[in-house]
Amino acid sequence: MDRKTYTAELAGLRELRTEITAAEKAVAAAQKELDKLTAHRARRVAGLAGYEGAQAAPIAKASGLSVGDVVRIAPLLDPTPVAVRTARAEDRARAAAPARASAPTGGPGPAVAVAAALTGPAAVIEPPALAPAEARAVAGESPCAQLPGAAASALAHGLRETEPGVQADSCALVSAPAPAAAPALAAPVTEAPTEGEDQAVAEQPAPVVPAAPVAAAPRPEVEAGPRELPALPEGASGVRFEAVAAGLVSTRPRFVQQARATVFLDAAAGMLAVRDQVVRVDLGARTPGEVLDAVLATAPGTERVYITAGAPWHDGAERYSTLKDAVAAWLNTPSERWTTAVGSGRDKLAGHFVHQRQPVGRYAPASAPDSTSTEIRSMGEWFDADGADVVTCRDAFRLLWQALRRHWDDAVLMGSPSQTGRDLWSRTIPTSGRWAGGYPVLSEELRGLLHATGGQGRTELLLPPRVPERLPALVEYDRTFAYAKHLWKSPVGTPRRITAAAFAAMTEQEQTKALMSCSHWNVRVTVPAGWNHVGLLPAPVTGDRAWVYPATPGATFTTWAGGAEVHLALSNHLAPWRIEVLSGLLFEDGKPLDEWGKRLKAAWADLTNLSRIHGDERQRQAAYLASRAVRSVLLFGLGGFAQRPRLVSGTTPIGEALPAGVEILGQDEAVVTWQRQAGFSRDPYAHPEWAAYVWSGARAALLDMKYRQGKEVIGHAGALHARPGTVVYFGTDGIALTERQMWPYRGEPGDYLLKGHLSGPVEHPASQEQYLKLRGLGRAELAQTGADR
Repeated sequence: MDRKTYTAELAGLRELRTEITAAEKAVAAAQKELDKLTAHRARRVAGLAGYEGAQAAPIAKASGLSVGDVVRIAPLLDPTPVAVRTARAEDRARAAAPARASAPTGGPGPAVAVAAALTGPAAVIEPPALAPAEARAVAGESPCAQLPGAAASALAHGLRETEPGVQADSCALVSAPAPAAAPALAAPVTEAPTEGEDQAVAEQPAPVVPAAPVAAAPRPEVEAGPRELPALPEGASGVRFEAVAAGLVSTRPRFVQQARATVFLDAAAGMLAVRDQVVRVDLGARTPGEVLDAVLATAPGTERVYITAGAPWHDGAERYSTLKDAVAAWLNTPSERWTTAVGSGRDKLAGHFVHQRQPVGRYAPASAPDSTSTEIRSMGEWFDADGADVVTCRDAFRLLWQALRRHWDDAVLMGSPSQTGRDLWSRTIPTSGRWAGGYPVLSEELRGLLHATGGQGRTELLLPPRVPERLPALVEYDRTFAYAKHLWKSPVGTPRRITAAAFAAMTEQEQTKALMSCSHWNVRVTVPAGWNHVGLLPAPVTGDRAWVYPATPGATFTTWAGGAEVHLALSNHLAPWRIEVLSGLLFEDGKPLDEWGKRLKAAWADLTNLSRIHGDERQRQAAYLASRAVRSVLLFGLGGFAQRPRLVSGTTPIGEALPAGVEILGQDEAVVTWQRQAGFSRDPYAHPEWAAYVWSGARAALLDMKYRQGKEVIGHAGALHARPGTVVYFGTDGIALTERQMWPYRGEPGDYLLKGHLSGPVEHPASQEQYLKLRGLGRAELAQTGADR
C-alpha cells in the first residue's frame, strides 16, 4: 500500500465513522422510543388489573406479551386460584434441603467436633427478564417499592436503574445486570417474583407470602420440628465463606440529598398541615386520586404526603380476605388523572409498596407520567401518633430534622426511617484511616450464611408448667433505646475461619478473647442437668417461629450464635452450659457504627430532655414523638443492613416435578404453590454481619446486662437475675415477669424501664395476641396508679 492509498483509506474510514455514529444515534433514539412505548404498555396493563373481571390471557394477547409477563406486571391477574395463593397451612411441607452431615465428637471437654463439608449451592433458576423499560415500570426498589397492582406477590426481580453506589431519595440501589433467561424446565412453571424482606426489627415490610386473614383467631403456641442450619463447607467450596464481594464497597456518598416538599394529612378529619398553616380539605371518597387532587390543589408541588390518621387504605377492608388485598386494591384504584409512577433518574422512584399498615403509593399525572411523582405514606413508619393531631405530627417531624441537623450538616429526612438511617450512616464513613475507601461487602455465600443463622430479636412466650397457670402479676420491663447500647463495636473486613481443632488448641484466655470479639459460632449445645431457668441460646425450628430457646435439662441441639451469647452460656452465674464449637467466623473488631450511634444517641437525648422540660404540652408531645422517630431511624436503619435474599413464588401442575430447593406453601386439585430463595442483589450497603452482631448482643443483654460506672460493674439486670419461674415473655428488647425487680433506671440506652404493671391474679396468656392485650392493660394500670406502689 502506497501513501496515497493509505490517505484515501483514512478518509473513507472517517466517512464510515460518521455513518456509524449516525446509525448509533438512530438506534439509541429508536431504543428510547421503544422503552417509552413498553413502559407505557406496562402502565396500561397494570391499570387494566383494576377491573374486577380482568383476565391475564386476553390482556396478554392484546399486548403482545406472554401470560407470565402480564402476571409479572400485574400479579393480581395471576390465574392461580386465590385460595391457593393466600392459604398458609399450619404444617406446611418443606422441600428437602441439601444433604449435610456433622461428624460427631466423642467425649467431654473442649470442643473437638468438626463440621462435615456441604455440597455446593444448588443452581438457581431465574425467571425471564422483561425489557429494560418494562422492568423499570413494574419493579420498585428494594425494600421500598412493589409492583403496580401487587397483592399476593411482591417486587419484580429487576431493579430500577440508578448510578452505582448512589442512594436515591428513598432507597439505595445499584445498577445490576438483568437476570438471565431461565432454562427450560421439565414442568411448566408460572413464577410471580416476590420480595423477601423480614424485619420484625428491620424495615417495616414483611416477607411477602400469603397473608393472614384480617380477623385471625388467637393461635396457641405449638412446637415445631427441628430445622437444620448450614455449616461452613470444607475445601475449595469454603473459600467463598471467607471472602468479600468483588467490586462492592460501602462508600461515602458524593452528593447531597434533596429534600422533598412534604405535607401532613389527617385523613379522618380532612385537616392538612402545610408548612405553618392548617387547611381543611375535601377528600371525597378518599381514593388516592382524590387525596392527591385535594392536597395538590392546596399545596402545589407536594412530593410526599404523610397520613397521620384515618388510614384510607383500610376503607372497605371487610370486602377482602386479607388486609394486604384491601391495601393493594386501594393503592391501585383507577383514576383518570393519576397513574402509577414508573421512575426515571436517580431520585424518581417506581411502583407501590403493599403493606398492611404502612403502605407506600407512588403516583404521577396520567398526562405526564414522566414528571415529578408524589408519594402517599403512613406516619406510622416513623412513630405511633397515639392520638396526636396533625399539627403535633408536623412539629415532631420538624423537631426530628432539627435534632439530626445538629449532628449532620447535610441531614435530610427521606421517605422512611430505614432509608434515612442508612443514608445518615453512609455520611459517617471515615474520610481518613484504614476504612477511608469504604467498607467491603461480604461474599454472597457468607451473607447467605448470616441470613440463615443470625436470628433477630428474641420473641418467646413461656407456657405452664414453666410458669404458673395463674400469674400473681404481670410486670413489663422495656430496655430504653436498646440497640443503641450495642453499636460501639462491630465486625469489619474479611472473617477468619476457626475450626473445632483450632479452637480446642487455644488457651482458655485465647478462647475467651475470641468469644468476646466480633464472632459468629456454629456450636453443639447441651443444657446442664438441674437447669431450672430460661433458655440461653436459640435453636432453629421450622414454621413461623424460626427459633426456640430450649431449657430442658439434658436437651442437645446444634445452632449458630454470636460470641456474646456463647460466652454468656459458658460463664453465667447459675450453671455453665456445655458448648462444643464446631466452627466459627472471627472478624476484626471495628467501629463502623460507633459514630452513627453516638450521633443518634445525642439527638435522642436532646429530644427526650425537651419532651420533659418544654413548657408547652404540644411541644412536649412533639418532642417525645420525634425521639421515637430517632429510635426508628436506628432500629430500622440497622435492619436495613441485614439485606434479605429475594423470594420467588410460583405454581406447578400436580404430578409435575417441582423446581429444586422450593418450599411448598399449599396445593389444590390442579397446582402446587411454592416459594424459593433467589439470591441477593448487589447492594453496596449490605452488611448482615453488623445487624447479626448487634442482635446477638441485645439477646444476651435480655438475659444479663451489666450496669457500669466507668469500667467497674456496679449491678446486673435481665432475666437470669429474676427468680426461676417468674419470666413470662421475651419481646425483642423487653421482658415480662410475675414480680417487680429492683433494677435501677438511669434513663440511659439499654436500661430496663418499668413499662407496665397488671395486678393479679391473671390467667396466663395462651398466645402472643392474648399477652399483648394483657400488656396494654398493664401499661394503662401503671399510667393510672404511678410507678410507686
